[in-house]
Amino acid sequence: MLEATKTPETAPLATAAGVVPLNPALAAEAKVARIAVTVFPLLVLAAGVAGFLLPGAFQPLGPAVPYLLGIIMFCMGLTLTPPDFAAVARRPWAVVLGIVAHYVIMPGAGWLIATILQLEPALAVGLILVGCAPSGTASNVMAFLAKGDVALSVAVASVSTLIAPIVTPILVLFLAGSFLSIDAGAMVLDIVKTVLVPVIAGLMARLFLKNLVAKALPALPWASAVVISLIVAVVVAGSAGKIVAAGGIVFLAVVLHNGFGLGLGYLAGKLGRLDDKARRALAFEVGMQNSGLAATLATAHFTPLAALPSAVFSLWHNISGAVVAAWLARRPLQDSTPSGS
Repeated sequence: MLEATKTPETAPLATAAGVVPLNPALAAEAKVARIAVTVFPLLVLAAGVAGFLLPGAFQPLGPAVPYLLGIIMFCMGLTLTPPDFAAVARRPWAVVLGIVAHYVIMPGAGWLIATILQLEPALAVGLILVGCAPSGTASNVMAFLAKGDVALSVAVASVSTLIAPIVTPILVLFLAGSFLSIDAGAMVLDIVKTVLVPVIAGLMARLFLKNLVAKALPALPWASAVVISLIVAVVVAGSAGKIVAAGGIVFLAVVLHNGFGLGLGYLAGKLGRLDDKARRALAFEVGMQNSGLAATLATAHFTPLAALPSAVFSLWHNISGAVVAAWLARRPLQDSTPSGS
């Protein structure tokens, strides 16, 4: 989880000097997040290479992947505060638009790309599963770096994660059921255990252990980056024997999938008459997926090969997200119209 800038206290404020956190005391935390986002793709790449070259060292860790994901989601819970959820009530249209765009564009794009590229069943299910996952763990940081609407980004990411136990299995069953057999009920239980429970536990810790959590917040991006990288290493190790043959087509599918999400996410905000800050936020909330969850579900319910798209997505969406965020940050905001009241 690279969510150190996730709370409204760090939502950016436009000034003559650029965009700075509303709470100057958290500027250092935001700086840590920026560094983590820069280094994170390198960590993931190194982990992927390690998993490919030393599969025997990481394959035994396969059963630990759900617990590793639980750590990441607990970190996400630690970054949430009650005002994050109040943002949903204040801006229902913008949040609902973001949620609908996320759970329509990415699942649909995953199915379309898998069909057009004629991916083998395991890879097709893996790509669709990535598309059906909730928002990515670094989307809020990317929105911050892009001078986007961080409060909206937080709200969409939080709600998409909380409803994932219901929405994700239904979408996977509907879109991927023709490729492989889907046990939607078991998937619901897995998402509740690995996502919902840890997130709620983290939120409770944030509420009742404020001082302790405040000291830990700057370290969360790094902790999450290391854990996500370890998951990627385990996933790659599990399918190392087939990566050479399938790697090229999987990379193409992931690049197209992520590109559709970023572009159509921004377009959805434009069609919804949201302001430019909100559009930038939706681009990342739609285009960046919780690939750690997708990898965990693919490993648990299908084959190691089905988790390969998730591993590639984990690397690529952080690289593309950082590049797009840097590009948007250099472009002036197009308007200041209130977004989604």
